[in-house]
Amino acid sequence: MSEASTSRILVVEDDLHLAEGMAENMRAEGYAADTAHDGQIGLEMALVGDYDLLVLDVMLPHMDGFEVCRALRAQGKSTPVLFLTARGDPQDRVRGLEAGGDDYLTKPFHLDEFLLRIRAILRRWEWFKNSLARPATGTTLSFAGNEANFRTFQAHSWDGTAHDLTEKEAMILKVLAEQPGEVVTRDDLLEKVWGYEVYPSTRTVDNFILRLRKIFEREPHNPRHFLTVRGVGYRFQPEGEP
Repeated sequence: MSEASTSRILVVEDDLHLAEGMAENMRAEGYAADTAHDGQIGLEMALVGDYDLLVLDVMLPHMDGFEVCRALRAQGKSTPVLFLTARGDPQDRVRGLEAGGDDYLTKPFHLDEFLLRIRAILRRWEWFKNSLARPATGTTLSFAGNEANFRTFQAHSWDGTAHDLTEKEAMILKVLAEQPGEVVTRDDLLEKVWGYEVYPSTRTVDNFILRLRKIFEREPHNPRHFLTVRGVGYRFQPEGEP
């Protein structure tokens, strides 16, 4: 059985012909594909279904794609999302990715590129799931009174506060935790977590690091664990920088 044949994908697109066309092409590649044609129904299907990927149009009846994605994340669903939109504004791309999306494709698009993006997203998530079995960090990370669970995306900070990590926060933390004390460039983080060819800007990584500092650092403005290497990237110091 191929990797594609094990992956279930939900297409949420209000253009019925486009939705069915995408679904048919994905089925031809060996994926199992379902469709929904408005945001509310798509959200309901995504919440109860065991999908490996959502292809989510931004402009949808009842709930737009950003709302659907935020609602999914609020419910603890970490299913990766590929946004589709007729607008190519870079700010929309940043908005989509920071709402919890994994990729952003502008219409009209070529079928080959669409399928390439799907394979890339599934491959990155396969890396993340496989990384949970590696002994270096496994499913949990403990440092300086903090704990993070990469399987449930739940964390407890040094002061006992519980947090729900986003999937991107968990993936960035996982990449850094697998290379403790080493410098990880922004481009490396972008390539591993988003895919180099689709990232919006290195500023996106900086924003996520700021979020991790607010969760895990005792003094977020004077970090000891998530350290900036100016002009290059970041270094994770589990025991803390003196």
